[in-house]
Amino acid sequence: MISILTGCHQSEEKEEGAEEETEMVQEAAPVEVFALKKGKLSSSLQVPGELVAFRDVDIYARVSSYIKRLYVDVGSEVSEGQLLAVAEAPELNAQVSAAESRLKSQEALYIASKANYDRVVDAAKTQGAIAQTTLEQALAKKNSDYAQLEAARASFREVSDMRKYLEIRAPFGGIISLRNTSTGAYVGPAGKGSELPLFVLTEQKRLRLVVSVPETYTGYVDANDEVSFTVRTFPDRKFTGKVKRMAGALDKKLRSERVEVDVINADRKLLPGMVAEVTIPLPTRTATFIVPKTAVVNSTSGIFVIRVAGGKAEWVPIEKGLEADEKIEIFGKLNEGDQLVLTASEEVRNGLPVPQVKTADTAIQ
Repeated sequence: MISILTGCHQSEEKEEGAEEETEMVQEAAPVEVFALKKGKLSSSLQVPGELVAFRDVDIYARVSSYIKRLYVDVGSEVSEGQLLAVAEAPELNAQVSAAESRLKSQEALYIASKANYDRVVDAAKTQGAIAQTTLEQALAKKNSDYAQLEAARASFREVSDMRKYLEIRAPFGGIISLRNTSTGAYVGPAGKGSELPLFVLTEQKRLRLVVSVPETYTGYVDANDEVSFTVRTFPDRKFTGKVKRMAGALDKKLRSERVEVDVINADRKLLPGMVAEVTIPLPTRTATFIVPKTAVVNSTSGIFVIRVAGGKAEWVPIEKGLEADEKIEIFGKLNEGDQLVLTASEEVRNGLPVPQVKTADTAIQ
């Protein structure tokens, strides 16, 4: 009986010793490290955007009149200078006639005063025939009548130009996207009839894709960068465009920069107002430190990587940059060739010895 108890006691001691040895082996397991290197990381940003017309204008009547004839309707494709509608204003025709009459009357007065001045000048060639004051008065009368003639000409041109506005033409090529008038309707720059535009003209063959780029990523976007996007109407089709305009300032509320991308829409499949899912490439401009995401620790004490130097662990505070393919761009007081822990955690305490290290099998690019 005593021998059996002794054997059991020895067996338990052996098992406890084996467990302690296993724990010691586990505690002494080497820490995987890798050499820090510089590289370039290409990532992308997914943001929503909105397609808007490259040019979109409301067309109003310039003078008070009535619509006499319409030549276009909603959906009509028009070219620059094309006649959209003709209006009529009988009182404007009367104004033109009155201005023309005043012009002819002033022309006659000027012809008479000029002829009188010429006669006085000829008579003044005979010494003592004409007083100097008479010559000066004739010259002043001629100049005055000439000034009145120029004023009459300007008035006539003004009224004539106003009559040209009765022909309403397209300022550029596009599509009539809205019509708010009919034949016989009263239109004008003020009063009833001017609350809504006659037409809304939209350019569709070229669109603007408006995107708000967050402050963090504005440094990665440049003019002429190509971006791609999709819309819900054509989920399987990818469209492209180039960055053409950048606001150069951040929106005070959104803390983002307005970026406009020119999109060629020759087939007019895309429509102004569509919401797009935009992919903006974000390549790094210069080589920076690139590490696996597992090497970065996010804790309550901050964001850091663990450097092994002199056999001890050192927590190095960093700032994160772009992320892509399980890799991340970091910035901090680091040097190329530093040995960083591949799978970092707070369990590797700052300042404590790291007894064993092992270089990671997979090279870190």
